[in-house]
Amino acid sequence: MIAAAVLADHVHVDLYEQGRNLGRKFLVAGDGGLNITNSVEGEALMAHYAPAELLAPMLTDFGPLQLRAWLEGLGVPTFEGTSGRVFPQRGIKPAEVLKAIVDRLMAKGVSIYTGCRFVGFDEHARPTMERNEERFAPQADAFLFALGGASWPKTGSTGEWSHAFRAIGVRVEEFQASNCGVVAELPRPLHPHAGKPLKNITVTCGAKTVRGELTITDHGVEGNAIYPVIPEVRAQLAAMGDAEIIIDLKPDLSEERINEKLRDAAWKERMAALRLDRPSVALLKAYTPVQRFLDGRTFAHDLKHVRIPVQALRPIEEAISTVGGIVMDEVNEDLSLKAHPHLFVAGEMVEWDAPTGGFLLQGAFSTGHWAAQRIRARFGLPEQV
Repeated sequence: MIAAAVLADHVHVDLYEQGRNLGRKFLVAGDGGLNITNSVEGEALMAHYAPAELLAPMLTDFGPLQLRAWLEGLGVPTFEGTSGRVFPQRGIKPAEVLKAIVDRLMAKGVSIYTGCRFVGFDEHARPTMERNEERFAPQADAFLFALGGASWPKTGSTGEWSHAFRAIGVRVEEFQASNCGVVAELPRPLHPHAGKPLKNITVTCGAKTVRGELTITDHGVEGNAIYPVIPEVRAQLAAMGDAEIIIDLKPDLSEERINEKLRDAAWKERMAALRLDRPSVALLKAYTPVQRFLDGRTFAHDLKHVRIPVQALRPIEEAISTVGGIVMDEVNEDLSLKAHPHLFVAGEMVEWDAPTGGFLLQGAFSTGHWAAQRIRARFGLPEQV
């Protein structure tokens, strides 16, 4: 949508949507609050993306500040919440943000066609669409695809488009879950705590450590402290068949400080002395050998190193986002396909990854804006003011 907004100042734009309305996945992303971007900038912003070196020009060209300014111009002011997360001003619903974007497209003369499904390419690698069981071939000098990955299939984001792109010689990696929960065997004492959060903890996998919170689930754990370590978990699973995450239940206390707090505490008072809630105690006991826990001499170390074996990632259908898609080697610097320069791609259909916290939507906006500006430059259109 942002690409259409950029280009419509200079050329006629036709926008095709397979659903009945634009932006269904955008609305799903807004469940519980539309975290539209994050306030971090520069190297701190790039650190949340992979491959950072390829996405850096796009994020620099149209980063969080530019996105917030663009939204402000649509009548959607934003504010910064916790952890740098940016949301529409309180009281503005996700549907109202989407309406503001669509209204801008309409005002610029963008022709919007809904109920149109992409079904493949003709012999000249030009897209074929289907609407009401009738096929047609849109006519244009350039085509920009933003077909998404394979998360949230109920919104129509299934990744089925990959077959059509492979058929024209484009290498597409299989989609895998990202920003998802992990599967771990939960000892029985943890079952009553399913659905309960563990707050102010850190999670480590490999070289990655993240602070936040997680939730114990029926199948393992998930949450904002888990999602950023998923790439490390995925790599371990691929290399060894299993993985391990390490939870620090008291990241603000060193082992020495924990021992000091427990020095004069009776056995039954240890948990209260450290202000450990019941889910935290249950997790610690569940993953610490009984005799070791009862011995108590390694309690401080064990509290900061709760080791949970991970068996798998949760299914793509449950994932917030996916990795995979068109590999970056198939794409030019302007996001056109090397094999078919009249075809451009943006968003989650290209192989890049980012955690939650506003970075996924920012990446989608940045790549869409970048592709549109490169199309504009290719055809010698004036810069947008």
